[in-house]
Amino acid sequence: MRLAFMGSPDFAVPALRGLHHAGHEIAAVYCQPAKPAGRGYALRPCPVQVEAERLGLAVRTPVRLRSDPAAQAAFAALELDAAVVAAYGLILPQAMLAAPRRGCLNIHASLLPRWRGAAPIQAAVLAGDPETGVTIMQMDAGLDTGPMLLREAVPISATTTAATLHDVLAEIGSRLILRALDAAPAPVAQPAEGVTYAAKLTRDAGRIDWSHDAAAVDRQVRAFDPWPGTFTALRGAVLKVLSAEAAAGAGPPGAVLDERLTVACGAGALRLTRVQLAGRPAMGADAFLRGHPVPAGTVLGG
Repeated sequence: MRLAFMGSPDFAVPALRGLHHAGHEIAAVYCQPAKPAGRGYALRPCPVQVEAERLGLAVRTPVRLRSDPAAQAAFAALELDAAVVAAYGLILPQAMLAAPRRGCLNIHASLLPRWRGAAPIQAAVLAGDPETGVTIMQMDAGLDTGPMLLREAVPISATTTAATLHDVLAEIGSRLILRALDAAPAPVAQPAEGVTYAAKLTRDAGRIDWSHDAAAVDRQVRAFDPWPGTFTALRGAVLKVLSAEAAAGAGPPGAVLDERLTVACGAGALRLTRVQLAGRPAMGADAFLRGHPVPAGTVLGG
């Protein structure tokens, strides 16, 4: 089948690789342009571009699509059977949605209609959902509103992080999109009930509010691993909280309760098990405390 692939981050790479290995003809790969990164601000291509170039595929990196008739015409000229979209990062205009013979199919990392939008994996963990999954969707002009072709669910446990869930869902998406292309399942309209939206994440979303209960802070730590990460203030410095676990104890929110870095929350407490000071290596709490003692009564945050 003659395809275009449209994606940018790591999540999309297994699908691109799977389509290529399955023998589909990938006429073009669309992804976000390279961006400055690192201390030298050198341009760094996105993971999909790196993989596409490794596979010898043609790459296109338009800055915009909706206001670029030339880009739309170039897409139509590919004469595609279908386009596969996975976390691309640009909105496709109607002319592009309609150009491929079978339209545009989206690999979305949630069980639609729950968690439409930009950050569905993190939103599911943060909300304490018991499960999430992948939906293959026939795209329309709305935000993740198109009819569903295939879905597969996975459980979310009390230790699931966004990082581990991301990898599981990426592999499921790679498998499901091959099935969708091969079997052409009948589209099913999304239910009108149960619609939720996952907003784009910001750096400040990771700031810990210790007045929340311990379960909510724990979900925040797991949901924002690895980005944007969770953090709090410690003696004027930024302390990243990389992992934590439930612990017994109570006290004023943010107060350190013992010599093991147990912190009181609005209800319950969390023991920080892996932390990192800004600009320093990540380490377990025991190692951190040997070099940076945090006595009971210290208050985090603020």
